[in-house]
Amino acid sequence: MTEDIPLLFQPITIRSVTSRNRIVASPMCQYHSDDGGPGDWQMMHLGRLATGGSGIVFGEETAVERIGRKTYACAGLYKDEHVAAYRKLTDFIRLQGAVPAIQLGHSGRKASCHTAIEDWRPLRDEDAADGMPPWQGIAPSALPEPHRRFLPKELDHDDIKVVLEAFRVATLRSAEAGYDIVEVHGAHGYLIHQFLSPISNQRTDGYGGDIQGRMRFALEVAEIVRDAWPADKPVFYRISAVDGEGGAWDLNDSVELSKALKDRDMDLIDVSSGGITGKTDMPKIPRIPAYQAAFASRIREQADIMTIAVGGITEATQAEKILQDGDADMVALARELLWNADWPAHAAQALGLEDPFGVQPHEYAFRLRQREAQKSMEINQGGTETSTALAYFLGDEKNG
Repeated sequence: MTEDIPLLFQPITIRSVTSRNRIVASPMCQYHSDDGGPGDWQMMHLGRLATGGSGIVFGEETAVERIGRKTYACAGLYKDEHVAAYRKLTDFIRLQGAVPAIQLGHSGRKASCHTAIEDWRPLRDEDAADGMPPWQGIAPSALPEPHRRFLPKELDHDDIKVVLEAFRVATLRSAEAGYDIVEVHGAHGYLIHQFLSPISNQRTDGYGGDIQGRMRFALEVAEIVRDAWPADKPVFYRISAVDGEGGAWDLNDSVELSKALKDRDMDLIDVSSGGITGKTDMPKIPRIPAYQAAFASRIREQADIMTIAVGGITEATQAEKILQDGDADMVALARELLWNADWPAHAAQALGLEDPFGVQPHEYAFRLRQREAQKSMEINQGGTETSTALAYFLGDEKNG
């Protein structure tokens, strides 16, 4: 690549997978799945992101087992019948020049609620009349947080083996479905994060206690996913660099975890934050522009591992600066892409790429290039000639 091409639009290769640029469409839960499986909505949603020019396109957080969903409408990859439906998505994403990626996770104690539109209101017994009876979630410790109809079941060692096996099988299905990247969701107060934070993990066995015990489950998931995933394809790991307000897991803990994940052949840390709250003096994370980039920078430097910066990234120059400063190797956008799925093309134009339409499908690009050529032609012809022609068609010249 020549030096005059912005880093944001320089390809990046991890193992055998090459992304055309450093823009990642972050996982975004859609709550439109049918018993875990994707349908027309996901095709439209992910299709917009792929045609918009993102280099890597993630599907939504995808549960590895049925009870690991938050809601009845959440995505899952817990049965073989799902594979063909996801294959339709990956085939289309790849045809648009983007890399299809999947995020695998487990909600743990966050299970059994309504969708985000209803602010994740807990399911009640009366919801059974609508085909949505509440179910019991699982957790490292049986704590009533967040509030649900049933107290979560504290996992015993046999239960943990079941969940690990679910991650293994879902990873195999992800490969069969055509994904090139798999990401483990260890953030946002979901099951893995629940094991990591001492706020939610009050166990006294080998999966609790000090940080080594609390990291054990997260590292076992990393090992089992890496072993099940093709050796030539990358595994990402999303973490919450710090707990939410009143939490306990902090950035130093995340650096230690990231070092251990690197030792287990994780390729990249996707750095987010929040999801577990408590009563300590840990403050709320300020939602300033690029508010998690500093976390990604610290982990990249101190754990010596690639990172993604995500959160509050909306401007092309802002994204480019994160990369130029060495804070992260890629940037991820979520809600900004919901507002403008063509953000990559606009970013290319803002950063001065000679052909900003090159990140879009040729069905769009040739028309947009044609429009630019026509605009340039009109400018070169001069305003007088243009005004005269318009006057002719409006009848001013004939009637004058």
